[in-house]
Amino acid sequence: MTMHQTATSPAIDPVKLDKLAQVAIRVGLNLQPGQDLFLTAPIAALPLVRRIAEHAYRAGAGLVTPIFSDEEITLARYRFAPDESFDRAAGWLYEGVAKAFASNTARLAVVGDNPMLLSGEDAAKVGRASKANSIAYRPALEKITGFDINWNILAYPSASWARQVFPGDAEEIAVAKLADAIFAASRVDLDDPIAAWTAHNAALRHRREWLNAQRFQALRFRGPGTDLTVGLGDGHEWQGGSSTARNGVTCNANIPTEEVFTTPHARRVQGHVSSTKPLSYQGTLIDNIAVRFEQGRIVEAKATRGEEVLNKVLDTDEGSRRLGEVALVPHSSPISKSGLLFFNTLFDENAACHIALGQCYSKCFIDGAKLTPEQIAEQGGNKSFIHIDWMIGSDQVDIDGLHTDGTAVPVFRQGEWA
Repeated sequence: MTMHQTATSPAIDPVKLDKLAQVAIRVGLNLQPGQDLFLTAPIAALPLVRRIAEHAYRAGAGLVTPIFSDEEITLARYRFAPDESFDRAAGWLYEGVAKAFASNTARLAVVGDNPMLLSGEDAAKVGRASKANSIAYRPALEKITGFDINWNILAYPSASWARQVFPGDAEEIAVAKLADAIFAASRVDLDDPIAAWTAHNAALRHRREWLNAQRFQALRFRGPGTDLTVGLGDGHEWQGGSSTARNGVTCNANIPTEEVFTTPHARRVQGHVSSTKPLSYQGTLIDNIAVRFEQGRIVEAKATRGEEVLNKVLDTDEGSRRLGEVALVPHSSPISKSGLLFFNTLFDENAACHIALGQCYSKCFIDGAKLTPEQIAEQGGNKSFIHIDWMIGSDQVDIDGLHTDGTAVPVFRQGEWA
């Protein structure tokens, strides 16, 4: 018997973990009776996945199908696989996943792997494997970025991740601290997390309704090392908090979330911008990113650390040097206040205003569900195999909304809503 290996760590409060599973099913996915669920998770997150399965079936799920990853198995590939392995991906699996999404299966991703797992591996192999994976994943990813189905991402405090966030602490203490941070950010440390999410979603809706009413043509970001004008897509629509997928289900795609976001115009971004937090990308920390845009395209990119990896990412495809998302997050957000670098975009992007290189979300256009890929491109939507968020907001950044007549309206001052 090896049951003890999958028992919840004593550092993780089982009541809050159960509440997190409930929030995943009821708020994150709003899983419908009879709906199937496909989920992926690190093997370390098994205690949470078991609770998620229970709450899914209690909510009337048809079939819950989990697929697990394991850090040792991932590393074994880099240590022992033949070179040609790194240009391959399990296309058959992704085809099956795309088929599942086409028949209205909900999607849940539990994150929690060691974010620096591949930091010691050959960067070229990591890049090749990632590219092969992105290409194979495309048919399934299109169903996600097109928001065909209800989907959600949330996090589990694995020991290997906790050691990265709290390197000075003993493992149990690090796990307890990471668990507390995840529970607080996900609002499951409160008596009634479901009610708290209802209130939070209403606040985010208020922000996005104001932005949608303004119909800005562009946003201008100004701060240390930054003077960037981000043109917004024609017929763009601000999203944030809960939103309704094409299948009619209203869900919260990210738990936690603090952002309102929309689609920039891929050909109308001008100026220079500096990152305000490091970007953790596939085991590499990319720090002090500084890029310059001309007519929407990054023409110059520097970083004090991880510059080689950054440039590889920018060369992925035609769309990887253009923006697919711009998001507004106040500096006073709970995740920002925690002062932690999580090395995980799900959390770190909710600490500051950010932009994303690569693929846009079609739901960030008015009637996005009805637009063809050609129409989306015409309205400024970007297409790429990648979608990578990085932080450009801080308490020193001001943002103005620009109208077509050139009028500027204060949106953020010193990192807060104006």
